[in-house]
Amino acid sequence: MLRVEKLTHYYGGSRALHDVSFTVPAGSCTTVLGRNGVGKTTLLKCLMGVLRVRSGTIRFGDVDITHAPPHRRARLGIGYVPQGREIFPRLTVEENLLTGLAPPARTVPEDVYEMFPVLREMRQRRGGDLSGGQQQQLAIARALLLRPRLLILDEPTEGIQPSIIKDIERVIRALLARKDMAILLVEQYFDFARALADQYLVMSRGEIVRRGAGADMDTPEVRRYLAV
Repeated sequence: MLRVEKLTHYYGGSRALHDVSFTVPAGSCTTVLGRNGVGKTTLLKCLMGVLRVRSGTIRFGDVDITHAPPHRRARLGIGYVPQGREIFPRLTVEENLLTGLAPPARTVPEDVYEMFPVLREMRQRRGGDLSGGQQQQLAIARALLLRPRLLILDEPTEGIQPSIIKDIERVIRALLARKDMAILLVEQYFDFARALADQYLVMSRGEIVRRGAGADMDTPEVRRYLAV
């Protein structure tokens, strides 16, 4: 689904990513782990075209998207839920969802409300009035409206209460069960990541320093890279 080869990015003269290479197979969840500041969010912004890469290639399916603008990547089937959610606080839940629809669609599909029942109940409330967990569900639902083949999630459990983390895990499992979508999950909550990962990557100082099958993730070596 996604193939990244030798990706490098700089902030000014400081190297943020160095020779990052990995693949995200279709129908699976790939988890990226690491402490704050190791380049995880920078990597996702490069994948979405928000940041330009210095060198390396990004391929989505058979298409080279290394230099494609963000809107073209979205049209090709990449959904992105950024860290911090970035919903529109003054728009209602329903209006926020409608911003994720591609023309000529004008109504929110029923299956989105089935995945996130709380959004149906609150569809006329402003996004800024929702709790952090409800805003996260709204951000994920909005990304799903384009029917992506790859869904990129940047720390979806950050600042979220445990009950909603369980709801988000349930939705991700349901999406993976369909086998028509790949998920790239950046996460620091180890147990959440371990429960979903088919494969994992660990980043440190802009590089991938460990990788393996999700079933083999729970080791002292991996946890060492997450300890503060």
